[in-house]
Amino acid sequence: MIKIFDTTLRDGEQSPGCSMSFDEKIEVAKQLEKLKVDVIEAGFAAASIGDFNSIREIANQVRNCTVASLARALPADIERAYEAVKGAANPRIHTFIATSDLHMKYKLKMSREAVIQHTQSMVKYAKQFCNDIEFSAEDASRSDPMFLYRVIEEAIKMGATTINIPDTVGYTTPDEFYELISNIRYYVKNADAVTLSVHCHNDLGLAVANSLAAVRAGATQVECTINGIGERAGNAALEEIVMAINTRSGHYNQMTHIDTKEIIKTSHLVSKVTGTRVQHNKAIVGENAFAHESGIHQHGMLANPMTYEIMTPESIGLTTNSLVLGKHSGKHALEDRIKSLGYQLTDAKLNEVFNGFKALADKKKTIYERDIEALIQAKSAFDETAYTLASFVINSGNIITSTCQIGLKREGQIYDSVAHGHGPVDAAFKAIEKIIGTSYELDDYTIQSVTEGEDAQGEAMVKIKVDSETYTGYGLSTDIIEASIKAYLSAINKIIQNSEVEESERKWA
Repeated sequence: MIKIFDTTLRDGEQSPGCSMSFDEKIEVAKQLEKLKVDVIEAGFAAASIGDFNSIREIANQVRNCTVASLARALPADIERAYEAVKGAANPRIHTFIATSDLHMKYKLKMSREAVIQHTQSMVKYAKQFCNDIEFSAEDASRSDPMFLYRVIEEAIKMGATTINIPDTVGYTTPDEFYELISNIRYYVKNADAVTLSVHCHNDLGLAVANSLAAVRAGATQVECTINGIGERAGNAALEEIVMAINTRSGHYNQMTHIDTKEIIKTSHLVSKVTGTRVQHNKAIVGENAFAHESGIHQHGMLANPMTYEIMTPESIGLTTNSLVLGKHSGKHALEDRIKSLGYQLTDAKLNEVFNGFKALADKKKTIYERDIEALIQAKSAFDETAYTLASFVINSGNIITSTCQIGLKREGQIYDSVAHGHGPVDAAFKAIEKIIGTSYELDDYTIQSVTEGEDAQGEAMVKIKVDSETYTGYGLSTDIIEASIKAYLSAINKIIQNSEVEESERKWA
């Protein structure tokens, strides 16, 4: 059985522009639990108070997965990691130190013997807090193998229960990585007594291939992220690894605990909260992954789907049926379909989605499952102190300057403003900024249709940069200007919420 270690909330969030709010991290963690990953690496506790708080909350709420926190091989980091995960049903401390000559010389400025001694002392130190200790040899794929074996042996002696071999900069190849993992199992004493893990980056586009080569060589845990997000070119994609093992089970002679029918839902959620769209031709979860346009392919598919599909759309949670509901459909019909899609909503959330559904049914003829999923995922993460859209009027054309009159509601009060801009969206954003009293740097803005048809909902995402932080906003409407306004407000509300949290922390400090 291959353990799936998901690091979307830690390594994935380190991808530029992929930061998540506290509430979004909890939402993603709960979905990862439904996906049945074995380990959730919830963050880096020593990095910030925000990371610490989200890890602690995930540890307290998630009961069916191991919850891990990353920690440098430093006493303060290890203590902080344990404080964050100690409430978990299965807590893990994940500590690391670099083992390549390049990293030891220029980053650590430590000798080989010093690294071995530090590994011994820090793994032993972590072991007094927690039984489940993972040790990573950073830049393992560029380390001297004989030295790497010595470091791993000492970590095992000191109590490490999982040894992770990272390809930190995505440098290795499948053949090389297969050989490295095979040799670790052969040369390292007691290697078979621990979980042997791999963590591959995608700088050369080989992260999944390297991870699967390691599985064939005897690795028993794979570290990966949803949609392959992560630093630089990203990490190994969870969905690709899992479906490769499932689809080619005879080749790998392995299986995972993953509930594959939760894959597409998890992919959509991570895409929404990070504002990072999945490329259309992305394996497994891309929009075109199960699309067939070629006449020859279509003919074969009609005769037998296996001619051009090696897995079924249903196996990852997609369905070929449209959700045909209209404005005369009742709450029970909607609730039944929501349950068939795998969602369990509270009564309050169901009422919210039903109200959105009825409003949508007045605007478009056919409502698809993706529309319903978008309504479910578009829930507000903010309380009544947040800004909400009350009204807007747009005047725009190719012979006039675009103007937006907008009204925002906060704490029962309506605030109005008018602004000009280079197009209706720009005018709307400037009108919002007049009300807020602050101008923001728009880092990214995208909009696309949720489904086909001229009456489709528009799904807008914006990214606002404040200092070094990026805030993602999401908006949904059949009117693309309204969707854009809602997305901008969503990001601004996150900025306000974050500043209020930081101010509260300063007062308590």
